[in-house]
Amino acid sequence: MAGVDSRLLEVLGRASSLELLQLKGVIERMLADPKRSVPIRLNLHLGQAVRFMDWRDGRMCAGTVLAMKETQATIQEEGTRIAWSVPYTAIEPPAHTARAAATPEPPAAPQPGRNDFRCGEKVAFEDKYLNTVVGTIVRINQRTASIDPGDGTAWRVGFPLLRHVVDI
Repeated sequence: MAGVDSRLLEVLGRASSLELLQLKGVIERMLADPKRSVPIRLNLHLGQAVRFMDWRDGRMCAGTVLAMKETQATIQEEGTRIAWSVPYTAIEPPAHTARAAATPEPPAAPQPGRNDFRCGEKVAFEDKYLNTVVGTIVRINQRTASIDPGDGTAWRVGFPLLRHVVDI
């Protein structure tokens, strides 16, 4: 396996099958933890060129992000143009290039505030799992808006996290 320390392979070779199975379970739980996948997902966008690990042989492949789902992305491999569903943890985090660091950042857009929203308006926001929630403002509070998504739940969301939804 390319990139794996030979000492690690030697130690794992001496482990019993039960120990390897226990280790596999621990690793799978760690990889499923959103703390590992959310930072990668936040830095990806559709059409972005990325490198990902091919699970069959452990080599790194280049591709383009075609779709992003909750736990995995669909990536089209460069050479073969085959689309793969890849967990976010198998994607190399995008590196900030030296050129990007040299260019100055554009000024930040002004954050929406209390005066930008009205009761009855349709808004959207992302919950802590990055799922988009769409609802109607039912009350304007001092620092938050009370949102009714229509599914029996209620949300209080800060104004900077809200964005207007336009029905066409």
